Amino acid sequence: MKNILSVLLLCSGLTYAQQKDYPIKPVAFTDVKLTDQFWSKRIETNRTVTIPASFARCENTGRVKNFEMAAVQKGKFCTKFPFDDTDIYKTIEGASYSMAVHPDPKLDKYVDSLITIVGKAQEPDGYLYTARTIDPLHPQSWAGPERWVKENELSHELYNSGHMFEAASAHYMATGKRNFLNIALKNADLLVETFGPDKRHVAPGHEIVEMGLVRLYRITGKQDYLNLAKFFIDERGHRSYDKSSKDEWKNGMYWQDNEPVTAQDEAEGHAVRAMYLYSGIADVAALTGDKEYIEAIDRIWNNMVGKKIYVQGGIGAVPNGERFGDDYELPNTTAYNETCAAIGNVFWNQRMFLLHGDAKYVDLLEKVLYNGLISGVGLDGKSFFYTNAMQVTNGSTYHDLEKGRSGWFECSCCPTNMARFLPSLSGYVYAQKANDLYVNLFVSSTANLQMHNHPVQITQQNGYPWNGLLNFTVQPQSADRFNIRIRIPGWAQNEAIPSSLYHFQDKSNASYTISINGKPAKYHLENGYAVLNRTWVKGDRIQVNLPMPVRKVDANPVLTVNAGKVALQRGPVMYCAEWKDNGGNVSNLELPASATFKPQYNAALLNGVMVLKGQALQKDTTATQAKPQLLTAIPYYAWANRGEGEMQVWFPEVSNAAK
Repeated sequence: MKNILSVLLLCSGLTYAQQKDYPIKPVAFTDVKLTDQFWSKRIETNRTVTIPASFARCENTGRVKNFEMAAVQKGKFCTKFPFDDTDIYKTIEGASYSMAVHPDPKLDKYVDSLITIVGKAQEPDGYLYTARTIDPLHPQSWAGPERWVKENELSHELYNSGHMFEAASAHYMATGKRNFLNIALKNADLLVETFGPDKRHVAPGHEIVEMGLVRLYRITGKQDYLNLAKFFIDERGHRSYDKSSKDEWKNGMYWQDNEPVTAQDEAEGHAVRAMYLYSGIADVAALTGDKEYIEAIDRIWNNMVGKKIYVQGGIGAVPNGERFGDDYELPNTTAYNETCAAIGNVFWNQRMFLLHGDAKYVDLLEKVLYNGLISGVGLDGKSFFYTNAMQVTNGSTYHDLEKGRSGWFECSCCPTNMARFLPSLSGYVYAQKANDLYVNLFVSSTANLQMHNHPVQITQQNGYPWNGLLNFTVQPQSADRFNIRIRIPGWAQNEAIPSSLYHFQDKSNASYTISINGKPAKYHLENGYAVLNRTWVKGDRIQVNLPMPVRKVDANPVLTVNAGKVALQRGPVMYCAEWKDNGGNVSNLELPASATFKPQYNAALLNGVMVLKGQALQKDTTATQAKPQLLTAIPYYAWANRGEGEMQVWFPEVSNAAK
């Protein structure tokens, strides 16, 4: 239980010695007890609603039945996609994380029953893929006539394995049981026997097996697993594609397979695949010391953050292929922004921070987390967005998901991905390196950790993200000198995003302050952190005040789609206007250049939110002059929880003369 994050988020306390690893280690989520009102409610809803609903839907949609039929090799694959197996794996993973901090004997027993069903579907040599095993002579159409022959494209055989490895690792570390782990190891050993330099060659069509193999390596110390993860990464860029074609499927970009990864410098292709690949590269780089890998993902990160990300942290702009577009191709009316891509973006940015120790990665992680990620699940915990729109107008139907949230999808990767992500959220709050304790996220909690092999407790109390007054109490077992590095968010330093893609319209004169025991603190800024170095004693109190004025955000002029428009941000939260609060329509609203906005907390609205109120103008084609109208903006993540209607993030801004 204590070392669960060694598998989940690359923590220390491994079962064998490693010579290389991430220089920074996150504090295990099991060692950070949340008291936070914002996140605790969501995680409890995930435990009591989302996870049970996901299991129920796996049963009533036939996903469990596929495993039962595979066990007897009789029947017909009864769902649509060959990767439907992973919805069971991901929900087991989320349930395992949940049980690690909230023991649940009934859930534990149910998960074991599912693992038994999964195990019976595994073939004697370790192969586990219901889309073929049910009827090997007539497999699902994406699977191909034989094992692995379509793995580089559509079969998702290795994708299924990767999610199974992640789920089995989490289950083992949470429960100590080997029932699922043994299934995963048997499958992983089959992959080692099948793929390699002198064996079958393939670049996995949908990455994640690389991350999963690293998790198994961390548990077992079996070098073959790490070697295979690296082999799969190095296989990219060696297939025969039509490099002159602009079709991403024909030139290999869709699968991030057009060039060797060490030659890539652009976020490309299917956005979820990309995030899992870049995360896997970071894992392998940390464990092998491969500098070319790190240089590649550094270049790709700069490209994504500088040219291919939406203002609320969404990525994957193009619906056709759920993929990145060209540089600066970020349309609002057809934005795709898959929820799984947002989750993958958090995975990748956490790893980039662990490699480099720079707060800019956590700044981006926070932007994604509070906006384009949690927008993917409704406040009820059982309604979801597969994609996360930037603009909805009456009559817009470019994809069905704009019409409202759904309880499930034929391709239901996003709901089950959310179920596995949320329970481990507290593992992103703190991190450590030698003499440094990093405070990355501002979440009310109590953490118990070790500095210099001595216990230290640190307690956060705040009203984040609505209030920037942050209080920390440090309780070392005995007086000890070390650094506490508190992230000073980019938004508190007049930076909207760690690139020039978006910027605040005006600089704020409100500056943050830091005190220790009521007196101004001595500190220096380093890589986005306020470094507090002192001998800490029991009861030391740190207070950080991050002012949260409402900021207008402008886009870089190269984003012509947002020319003359502004977005609204307060603290880490991006805002939108929704039909429900604004007379039924928002697409006819403009903001005067002089408009100011006042934040007001409304405990009765959308489970408690800070809304913004300010003066807007309502355009009317039948009138000669726009009419004044009070605009109410809500956090972007909270939209579409009160029915269907218009929503807008970017607002046309008009001069006072035009008013």
